[in-house]
Amino acid sequence: MSNTKYIFVTGGVTSSLGKGIIAASLAKLLQAQNYRVTIQKFDPYINVDPGTLNPYEHGECFVTDDGAETDLDLGHYERFLNVSTSQANNVTTGRVYQSVIEKERKGVFLGKTVQVVPHITNEIKERICLLGETGEYDIVITEIGGTVGDIESLPYIEAVRQLIWELGDDNAMVIHLTLIPYLSAAGELKTKPTQHSVKTLMESGVKANVLVCRTEHEISDEIRKKLALFCNVKKESVIQSIDAQTIYDVPLLMLDEGLDKVVLNTLKLQSKPIDLIDWKKFLQKHKNPKEQVTIGLIGKYVELQDSYKSILESLIHAGAENETKVVVKSIHSEFLSSDDISEKLTDIDGVIVAPGFGGRGTEGKIDAIKFVRKNNIPFFGICLGMQMAVIEHVRNQLGLKEANSIEMDEDCKYPVITIMEEQKTITDKGGTMRLGAWDCELSEGSLAHKAYGKFTISERHRHRYEFNNEYREAIESSGLKATGINPKTGLIEIVENPNHPWFVGVQYHPEYKSTVLNPHPLFVDFIKASLQNKHSK
Repeated sequence: MSNTKYIFVTGGVTSSLGKGIIAASLAKLLQAQNYRVTIQKFDPYINVDPGTLNPYEHGECFVTDDGAETDLDLGHYERFLNVSTSQANNVTTGRVYQSVIEKERKGVFLGKTVQVVPHITNEIKERICLLGETGEYDIVITEIGGTVGDIESLPYIEAVRQLIWELGDDNAMVIHLTLIPYLSAAGELKTKPTQHSVKTLMESGVKANVLVCRTEHEISDEIRKKLALFCNVKKESVIQSIDAQTIYDVPLLMLDEGLDKVVLNTLKLQSKPIDLIDWKKFLQKHKNPKEQVTIGLIGKYVELQDSYKSILESLIHAGAENETKVVVKSIHSEFLSSDDISEKLTDIDGVIVAPGFGGRGTEGKIDAIKFVRKNNIPFFGICLGMQMAVIEHVRNQLGLKEANSIEMDEDCKYPVITIMEEQKTITDKGGTMRLGAWDCELSEGSLAHKAYGKFTISERHRHRYEFNNEYREAIESSGLKATGINPKTGLIEIVENPNHPWFVGVQYHPEYKSTVLNPHPLFVDFIKASLQNKHSK
């Protein structure tokens, strides 16, 4: 074993308490003390990865540079730490079982009966320690998905128990995130759900070293003492996590609560001077905007904000960079038509047409793009949004009304968006798209070139369909320019309308690379253009 220390973050009482945000906040505090930190997420569902999950099921699918389709919490990890994650940072039960079964088929277990203990738990332990054994990190934080007591989570909790026993108490610890509900009828906070949650964890042989308590009201000293006594932790290890104005406040709230000191003390590590100057500058600009813009986010999953989580966070980063409050107006593309577009977009300063798959809501997106093109409203199309911009242009500028993507209509007369050559023989859905980081060469003087300030960029992808180069000459000659091209494949990555104040469509997903300390340049420039549009009205 290496000298790496391990922190496990578990959850109790209810899901969606914010284990990912607590893990990322703690990691930020440790990173700010010059500890080398990474975070990984272990999800108990049997899907191999979230790539085939509907956004309504699990929110957006985040993509890493190395092409892993992962849980959206990895987006939080990257946005907080400003460090890229990888395939190793997200593991699911499906992947664990797949690996064990493949080993069994190869005879790795020498004829032994394959069981949850020790074979599944050993596989989990190996993957937990994988990043730590590289020697690149002082501390590895592992978030265990779900809540304690779930059948699906039991092998992970057992693996954590074994690892703590193997590594020793000085090298591994558990932070348990729980809920302290407020009963308005009684007018008081209740600790019993947390006590039961900790008891369930202890029944699995795992003792929580720290309790992080989500709450809507301040936790009194009396409640802290009660939780410490009944949950077998020190009083200073009962950490309040009160509802915050933004997720970006949480690191500072955890700093005030002393979470980092408790963790470092438990792991026998030294507390160091902490540098959060840039983080505080970001918060200062975010909370004290000089301007305000309204951005229309057009998509078919707008009912669930987690479906476009990275886009929404990228707008926050870009807004702070411009010292501007970004108000997002979610517009469902399925219920959008040329009859009501003027009404729905009347107070909009800029429009983003979101990514997606399938034909539902695409005609609404095309109608919206036509409206913003004709009315000089800043437009930012991402992935499918870029493809819809191409279709809109061909239909309304070239006059080819039957133009479409073969994703929506396999037999369309003018397939200006077609399936990628390498995708034609693929039948499996999971992990088979064009994924991960790819290079793109930018045209000099283009909006993209001005925003990035360089000619070669690398961005993350997640798509099967592409701009059909057979139509490139006709499209460019009629006013929509290809300003970003993959140097190896010739794939058109960016289109721009030079006759429009700010009209950019990108095939890739820029939102995956925006962080607090490095806002994505296209989002920053888009918000700047939206501000200018607002001022010109």
